[in-house]
Amino acid sequence: MPLQVINLGLIDYQSAWDLQKTLFDKRLNNHIEDTLLLCEHPHTYTVGKNGVDSVSKHLRMNKDELATHGIKVFEIDRGGDITYHGPGQIVGYPILNLNNYYRDVHRYLRDIEETIIRTLAEYGLSGKRIDTITGVWIDTPRGPEKICAIGVKVTRWITMHGFAFNVNTNLDFFNGIVPCGISDKGVTSLEKLLNKKINLHEVETVLTEKFAEVFGVTTQMVGKEHVLTMEIPHATVS
Repeated sequence: MPLQVINLGLIDYQSAWDLQKTLFDKRLNNHIEDTLLLCEHPHTYTVGKNGVDSVSKHLRMNKDELATHGIKVFEIDRGGDITYHGPGQIVGYPILNLNNYYRDVHRYLRDIEETIIRTLAEYGLSGKRIDTITGVWIDTPRGPEKICAIGVKVTRWITMHGFAFNVNTNLDFFNGIVPCGISDKGVTSLEKLLNKKINLHEVETVLTEKFAEVFGVTTQMVGKEHVLTMEIPHATVS
C-alpha cells in the first residue's frame, strides 16, 4: 500500500492540528492516500482526553511561567495525559485508514511502538514496552525512562495524532509537567543516551523506513508545498 510522507519542518501546533483535520476528512473520503506527517513544534504542552481533569495536578507551571518560557498549552482530542513537544523532537502524525490494515486500535498502538523500537535498534539501543503504559522506554541506571510518547485518535477507523520521539529534545521542559501523568519514571532522548547531537533528518529517514516495514507500505516523499495549497485556516509553516 502507498504512504505519502510529508516533512513539515517546524510548524506551530495549532496549524498542525488544523492540517490533520483537513487530511482526516480527505482520507475519509478517499481523496488522498495514507499520509505520515513528520514535524517539530515550538515549545508546547498538549493535554489529551485522559488528562483534562488533572491539568491542575500535572501542569506544574502557572500562566506567568508559561508566558516567560514561551510555552503554549492545548487541550486536544487524543488519548493520553499531558506531554511536551519542542524543537529537536520528531513528532509523527499518521493519517491512516485502518480498514486497509486491521480494525484494532491496540495493535495500531503496538505497531507504532514497534516502529520506534526498531529505529532505536539502529542506534544500538534496546527500546521496550511497559505493560499497561503506552509508549517506548529505555532502561537506564535511574530506571526506565520514556523516549517516545504516543497518543492517538481513531474515528471511523481513520487515525489522527501519533507519537513524539525525543531526539535532541531539551528535556528540561518536561520538568514543567508530570509527563503523561506518570510521576515515578523519567524521560530521556537519543542525545542524552548517546552523549552527542544526532542528525534529525537522518533519524527521520530511519524512522520512515521502519514505519514502512512495520505497516507493510511503500513510501513516497512529498514536498510540504503539497499540503500548503490546501485550505487550512491559520497555517504557519517555516
